[in-house]
Amino acid sequence: MKYRHLGNAGIKVSEITFGNWLTHGSQVERDAAVACVAAALDAGITTFDTADMYANTAAETVLAEALRGQRRESLELSTKVYYPTGPMGPNDAGLSRKHIMESIDGSLRRLGTDYVDLYQAHRWDHATPLEETMLAFADVVRSGKALYIGVSEWTAEQLRAGAALAKELHVPFISNQPQYSALWRVIEADVIPTSRELGISQIVWSPVAQGVLTGKYRPGQAPPPGSRATDGNGGAAMITRHLRDEVLEAVDLMRPIAQEMSLTMAQLAVAWVLQNPNVSSAIIGASRPEQVVENVRASGVVIPAELMARIDRALASVVERDPALTALESPTARPERV
Repeated sequence: MKYRHLGNAGIKVSEITFGNWLTHGSQVERDAAVACVAAALDAGITTFDTADMYANTAAETVLAEALRGQRRESLELSTKVYYPTGPMGPNDAGLSRKHIMESIDGSLRRLGTDYVDLYQAHRWDHATPLEETMLAFADVVRSGKALYIGVSEWTAEQLRAGAALAKELHVPFISNQPQYSALWRVIEADVIPTSRELGISQIVWSPVAQGVLTGKYRPGQAPPPGSRATDGNGGAAMITRHLRDEVLEAVDLMRPIAQEMSLTMAQLAVAWVLQNPNVSSAIIGASRPEQVVENVRASGVVIPAELMARIDRALASVVERDPALTALESPTARPERV
């Protein structure tokens, strides 16, 4: 396992982050979740990502159980705030001071720790003044409940506004967590250049495009039984946009490239996002320990420039690059439930 600095801060994270969205507390039995975390630890993963809204807070509890007995100082724990939790009351969502201050205490209690290394705004909140949000985050940091702050799926303009206030408040604002893969490159035009300028780096989610880049889905064929595309608890909805024959046919062109590098398709996909120097870590999820073992082998892989160019040519007709899509990730009205 290799490790990289997060933003312009001194903290390092593992190139592979273990995340438990769509798995712990919902799709995966507790024993399997614990086994996956154990495999992550054995592989050298030190960075673990969750959120209070995952399985309506249950994911944080499962992660705490899986990490019980580990040396806290040897781990980097991150969680998020924004989406509805609890009984979905009028203040159970968003980035208001009330919700942030109550949510950090709830997350720490569920995670069984005094602090998180990284506390993230899960989306931009159109219903709360940015000044209120950033001051609340500053107070969370000054109280010792979080060491650094980050965000998820913020546009370049939002990052710039947040960074300006963070600098004024002397708060270490160091990361963004966007979707990024060889198929989904919407952050490359604006978000990444702005992040480099601001000293912010990316912890990217869905580097295998919800499993499409693993090669398990084939054009003209039904999804494999038990795959995310057949999951009725939220997984299928996320993957639908990629399950088109033209996308799957383009992904098939990556098979010989993976073979040339003695990598699986999943390893190639994860290694691809790590070629971007502004990416500090790629988040992987898993329902089985062997998936963790496979994906961590992407750490430290260097893809030659000529093979990166071949990947670009193979996927050229199906890559999504429109930077405007980032703004659509944040609801214009505060969400009442997910």
